Amino acid sequence: MRQSAVQLSLPRTRGHGGARPGAGRPRKEGRGRRVSHLARPSHARSYPVHITLRRARLLPGFRQQAIAQRFEACVLAVKGGPLALGFRVLHYSFQDDHVHLLVEARDRSALARGMQGLAIRLARGFNRVARRSGKVWGDRYHARPLTSPREVRHGIVYVLMNHKKHRAADGLLDARSSALWFDGFDSETTLALAQMRTRAPPVSLPRTWLAAVGWRRHGLIRVAEAPAR
Repeated sequence: MRQSAVQLSLPRTRGHGGARPGAGRPRKEGRGRRVSHLARPSHARSYPVHITLRRARLLPGFRQQAIAQRFEACVLAVKGGPLALGFRVLHYSFQDDHVHLLVEARDRSALARGMQGLAIRLARGFNRVARRSGKVWGDRYHARPLTSPREVRHGIVYVLMNHKKHRAADGLLDARSSALWFDGFDSETTLALAQMRTRAPPVSLPRTWLAAVGWRRHGLIRVAEAPAR
C-alpha cells in the first residue's frame, strides 16, 4: 500500500534572524573597509580637508615616473581651470595604490565637483600612460576635515611624508609629492628647495587661516618627521 507523507516539525526560534557573528555576505579577500555611500556631511570653507583616493586592485603602481608626471600635470590643470574658483589642491603625494591630498573648497558642492573633476583627470591620465581603459579607482574618495591647527599640521606631515610609512629607504623628501614647493619646512630646507625649483608649482597657495598660518603655531616641519603608523 502507498504510504502518506508525514510532515515533520522543526523547533521554533524567537525572532527572524538579526545581527549575529558570521552573518551576512562574506568579505572579499584583500578588500578593506569601504567608504560609506551615504550623503556626505556639509563642508565649512574654513576647514582644509584630507582626501584619500584608493586604486582598484591589480593595476600598475602610481609611483612609476611616467604616471607620477601625468598626475602632476592633472593637478596643475585643475589649478588653472574653472574648478579652481571653489576648489584648491594644497599638497599631494602618490603612493603605489593610493593618493593623498590636502585640499580647500568653498562648500560641499565645490568639494564634490572638484574631486570628481580631479579623479576623472587622474584616471584618464593613468589609462593613457598604462595604455588601458576601464576603472581606476576602487571606491569613493575618503574625506576628513581638519578643524584645528594641530590637526592641519599632522595632516601636512601625513601627506608629504607618507612615503616613509610605506618605504623607509626612499629618502627624507618624496619626489612623488608636492614637497618641492612646500615653504613650511625648517629654514635651511626651505632655502635649499627654493634653489631646486625649476618649474611652476602644480599646487595652489592656501587661503584658509588654518592651512596658511594656524598650523605654524606648532612649529615648522622637519624633514626627519614621519606620520604615525
